[in-house]
Amino acid sequence: MVQCELANPPALTSVKRGPPVSGKFRSVSLPVVEIEYCRQCRWLLRAAWTAQELLTTFDGEIDGVMLRPGTGGVFNVSVDGDLVWSRKDAGRHAEITELKQLVRDRVAPERSLGHSDKRRAAGEAAGG
Repeated sequence: MVQCELANPPALTSVKRGPPVSGKFRSVSLPVVEIEYCRQCRWLLRAAWTAQELLTTFDGEIDGVMLRPGTGGVFNVSVDGDLVWSRKDAGRHAEITELKQLVRDRVAPERSLGHSDKRRAAGEAAGG
């Protein structure tokens, strides 16, 4: 049996980024991603998997992912309150690479997503 315990759990602290200002670091809040999913459609697993993918991809670049249950076939992804994907508007679920690109464009536009960007660039070169 594997146990995972911390003898002295770390204290919760805010993320400090950026150059020192007057000898102190300034606090910069990181973006929060929100996934609103339809509980009637039982899309919790899809939302949780999407959250895991985004947390893994944007480790250190987002503050977290919040899952919010909804109804009526909703599956929306927002970054700091700005909608970046709506299943209802698009008429389909997004591919995970699409969502990663949309979130990346908001949280770290200069960052490469490797193979996800290659697939996007190939599609654009082919005219669609």
